[in-house]
Amino acid sequence: MANPFFSALGGMASGGMNPMQMLAQLKSNPLGMLRQYGFNVPDNVNSPEAIIQHLMNSGQINQSQYNQARQMAQQMGFR
Repeated sequence: MANPFFSALGGMASGGMNPMQMLAQLKSNPLGMLRQYGFNVPDNVNSPEAIIQHLMNSGQINQSQYNQARQMAQQMGFR
């Protein structure tokens, strides 16, 4: 199963954004970025932890996909 986080990042890259621009967009407007790439997150879910929990509870991502994305973020220096 494809990882939707990686698919979103791939879509951003094909749109002409470099990795730093992608991360800046994700940090400045996470809901906007996630919605742009097909994730459904309600407006009242706004902390990073709540966003991840909502995506997992709604079946939009699974634990394995989250673990992959988290590992990649840690390798890039994010906590």
